[in-house]
Amino acid sequence: MKGIITDIEANYIVLENNNIGYLIYVSNPYSYKINDEIIIYLHEQIKEDEDTLYGFKTKDEKNLFLRLISVKGLGCKMALPMLSGNKNSVLKAIDDGDINYLKKFPKIGDKVARQIILDLKGKLASDDKNVSANNFEELSETLKSLGYKTNDINKVLPKLDASLSLEKQVKEALKLLLK
Repeated sequence: MKGIITDIEANYIVLENNNIGYLIYVSNPYSYKINDEIIIYLHEQIKEDEDTLYGFKTKDEKNLFLRLISVKGLGCKMALPMLSGNKNSVLKAIDDGDINYLKKFPKIGDKVARQIILDLKGKLASDDKNVSANNFEELSETLKSLGYKTNDINKVLPKLDASLSLEKQVKEALKLLLK
């Protein structure tokens, strides 16, 4: 949805589109500015007694949100604060099984944190690994020719700097694979 921000509150913004103001819950409302024209990606939650909009700056952020709310026991209002900080920290915590990190978010206890890890561990990072694998195709082929397995290579690729030369990427990858 494209519109102009007319109000900013603690956990939502009001976006005006065609002279209609839409109250949209966002993870970090203070990252927006009043009177800015923006495009926001929406998720609509319809319940018996309410119709709520959740907004995201990017499609990736919205997709992560949708994956989070697919977890049993994790609703929209619990998942939204998880996106307010560094998205990569949340992904790493899920992939590493870091229950204590996830419990730092409001209303997320031990049971929900374990369920998030159970449902999403390996699934969220696999999307990033596929992107990394495409970016490092030549590097991947080189490491395969040295006898390394695809799974081991895919674990290392996201940790490498894409701006390095192929030779330096191979050296860095070998250091990581030998640990």
